[in-house]
Amino acid sequence: MLNYTKQFINGKWVESHSKRTIDIVDPSTEEVIAKIAAGDEKDVNYAIDSAKKVENEFRKSSLYYRKQILLKISEIYKRRMEDLKNAISMDLGSPISKTKAAQVEVGYKHFVTAIQMIDELKFKEQRGNALVIKEAVGTSVLITPWNYPANQPATKIASSLAAGCPIILKPSEITPLASIILAEIIEEADIPNGYFNLVNGYGNEVGELFSKSKNVKMISFTGSTEAGAKIMKNATSNFKKIALEMGGKSPLIILDDQNIEENAELAVMKVMSNSGQICTAATRTLIPENMKEDFFRLVKEKVENLKLQLPSNTESEIGPVVSQKQFDKVQFYINKSIEEGAKILTGGTGKPKGLEKGYFIKPTVFIDVKNDMKIAQEEIFGPVMSIITYNTIDEAIEIANDTEYGLSSYVLGQNLDTVRKVAESIDSGTVETNNISKSLTLPFGGYKSSGIGREWGDFGIEEFLEVKAISGYFTTH
Repeated sequence: MLNYTKQFINGKWVESHSKRTIDIVDPSTEEVIAKIAAGDEKDVNYAIDSAKKVENEFRKSSLYYRKQILLKISEIYKRRMEDLKNAISMDLGSPISKTKAAQVEVGYKHFVTAIQMIDELKFKEQRGNALVIKEAVGTSVLITPWNYPANQPATKIASSLAAGCPIILKPSEITPLASIILAEIIEEADIPNGYFNLVNGYGNEVGELFSKSKNVKMISFTGSTEAGAKIMKNATSNFKKIALEMGGKSPLIILDDQNIEENAELAVMKVMSNSGQICTAATRTLIPENMKEDFFRLVKEKVENLKLQLPSNTESEIGPVVSQKQFDKVQFYINKSIEEGAKILTGGTGKPKGLEKGYFIKPTVFIDVKNDMKIAQEEIFGPVMSIITYNTIDEAIEIANDTEYGLSSYVLGQNLDTVRKVAESIDSGTVETNNISKSLTLPFGGYKSSGIGREWGDFGIEEFLEVKAISGYFTTH
């Protein structure tokens, strides 16, 4: 049993005022493996006060100084990668063989990218006789999700520190262990007190207090659309800046000139990785009607060969979902899809044979899916794939856009002119073509109900900046 019942505030590990704790459960065994603090209003106010006191100091710091802070953090982060990997495998249930590359290393790259972007981003710019300044917005609260416990805090921390904002990290209470290690990393980096604070607790308690506080200038949130809407409503009380990265129902469009044998496995992994618990998961695969039978056969084969095992098994490709609540949610959607007339190609309800303990779910594929079904419209966040057929490219684009979400999308095809046409026609913040992964210098965020604002690179840093114009700055008399 690990006890992490202190908060990190004003440069020190301090006892939580509430004296309450939250149990952290290993989703592969259903056993309690750790306890963390369940913060209260006093913890929240202490963290806000600590950050607020250093707002002006950090805002006025040099870009060189901020780069040195990020460099120290990145060096220590690199040394603690194994600890982060083990922590995430325990509280998320991520397969140990995939956690470092998929979860941990990306976080390190976000720090490196932020250091690079400080040199490229124009914090001061002359326009005529005026000076345009981009300066830190001030005390910022980072509310991060449970599905990427190192990557998501890392990108927000890197961007906010690069901007010169003192921050308070509020990680998910389901998978907080990586954030606690991140606090240890930042403590070792020995940055000034108040620049970074960590408050653990329930989202509907401390998260709500942060979103309502008049002394918080910025909220950067990643999570469900429902929770994001609540934060947005609370934030209007004092018009604080917000950046919201929320749900997705991403389409993967396979064009009719594509070799489906080469892409069946890709389509499967784009939805099954991390047990489907990815906001960018390609949960709707769109395939030409005349290619469906061969594609169904290939997908069924690929899914049934996936290694669904305990996270500690080095051969495991898919682990459990994160909690009983998530397990129940996915089971509901599988049952609802059957009721609505979708047909199971492979998988189904219940737990896989031999994995009755833990929140394991059978990787499931549905065919005969219509785009108005719940399975095609609502975010499931589990290893559930829907295959939808189309007859024309225009129909495929229409299906792809027929959702309240617009976070990510994927296009696979040989004719680059057609690929470009489709990519430019989809309403989403990112489009990945032909499996060419996104650079971390590119903006990441969504259209419609998928969010407001952008993360990664210079776009991520700019979310934490205000713009000031000083006219006559360069006027001579």
